[in-house]
Amino acid sequence: MPKQQVLDLHPAGWESDPADEYFRVSTLDYCVPQVYMACALLFRLPDDRKADVVAVLKRGLEITLRQCRPLCGYLEKHPDGGGSLCFHKTKESTVEFHVQWLDGPEDDSPSFEELESRYFTTQALGDVNRWCVAPMTYGEKPEAEPRNRPKAAAFKATFIKGGLVFVTHHHHYANDVMGFSGELHQLADNCSAVWNSRDLPPWNPACLDLSRATKEDLPKDQLIDGPSTPLKHPDHKPSQFVIFHLPKSKAAKLRALATPADGSYWVSTYDACTAYIWRVLTKHRARLHESDLSQALIWSEAVDMRRRFHDPPLPARLQGNFLCGLFGTEIPGLPAITAAQVISEEPLTKLAWYIRQVTNHATQETMEAMLTAIAPIRDKTALALRTDSLPPLSNFTTDWRGSNPYEADFGFGKPQAMRSPAEIVSTGMTIVYPPRIHNPPAGNDEGSELNICLETAILEDLLADPEWTEFFDYRGVDIG
Repeated sequence: MPKQQVLDLHPAGWESDPADEYFRVSTLDYCVPQVYMACALLFRLPDDRKADVVAVLKRGLEITLRQCRPLCGYLEKHPDGGGSLCFHKTKESTVEFHVQWLDGPEDDSPSFEELESRYFTTQALGDVNRWCVAPMTYGEKPEAEPRNRPKAAAFKATFIKGGLVFVTHHHHYANDVMGFSGELHQLADNCSAVWNSRDLPPWNPACLDLSRATKEDLPKDQLIDGPSTPLKHPDHKPSQFVIFHLPKSKAAKLRALATPADGSYWVSTYDACTAYIWRVLTKHRARLHESDLSQALIWSEAVDMRRRFHDPPLPARLQGNFLCGLFGTEIPGLPAITAAQVISEEPLTKLAWYIRQVTNHATQETMEAMLTAIAPIRDKTALALRTDSLPPLSNFTTDWRGSNPYEADFGFGKPQAMRSPAEIVSTGMTIVYPPRIHNPPAGNDEGSELNICLETAILEDLLADPEWTEFFDYRGVDIG
């Protein structure tokens, strides 16, 4: 049996905390699924540092929990009787920090080197429950529903031969990916200060101010019924997450291909690469589903709004959910685009332009209009986006490059890889991971990694398609 211990962490200075604190969730928080999110950070670590790392992580977490205070709470109804939800922290609240050792000669868990050789895929890790805190693995489950008072967070550090797997768990109502990134970098700065016996870094209390993502609750007689909770689309086929790598040199080539010769509009690397992925995947997926190529397709994406608010600007490490889910089919004036156009009829420049129009629609004004529309809906939890409710050939992309985990210095090291371990897949989703910078497999040509959820039946054909393999390196099945 592995050696394990569970530490119930109080936030630093808890003895002088108020008896009760209520952190109301924002209007935007209701728009994400009621799920736990797990993020694994993998560190290379020599054996002689491991005992010290436990103490540093423990102290760093205690300090961070004092700052990111909602993470100590339980999700429940706010006591004001208005029906809104909050994270309720009491003076005695604790957060679980699990520590286990799987680095003994008798342990059969993979070593850091073995994980690295398999690109740190979830399949290389094996059973995710070994690395995660139950029941906080990803997925819609009763334990994450507000009626069951789910905890906001938990943490687990697992020492393996040659390294550390550190998994953070959050209820999605507590943080989106960039909110997690703010917490991650604050934790790293705190740990680094403890490790190096330096003064603690500053923390901006404004990072807990969710007022810019919140509309006041309306009186009950002004509330209206909203849409019902979407169900999984019946036409989806078995899918899996697959990790691909796009070298920097190939990304530059794609951007050149997607940029109009007359320079009439600007195209980013993101626009070009996601447009190309959309084109090639749609070709294979349409063949599998025997799709009507005249059907209009859904391109959608999650856009972090922290850097897009200007009046006034927001703190970079703002907690909570502060993102817009945008759909090309819902943007005024943006023409529909069909499967035939995506596959071949339109040039790549047009697809990149289309994606840029969707991204450019993510403005402060757009989000404020969205909040106004959400405010009168009686059951806001039904607004949560489910990517598997969209029809086949739909795409939802979430860009995690800005999370910048590889620059997070914990003192004892920086993460070598970031992954999102899970047992289930999110049909139609693409996650754009930032380029790995520590011992990257492609050396100086290391670019972004893409975790693409695609139908299992098309993977073999995709890997045999020169249109795909000209640009993307296969790094293995991640989940599924």
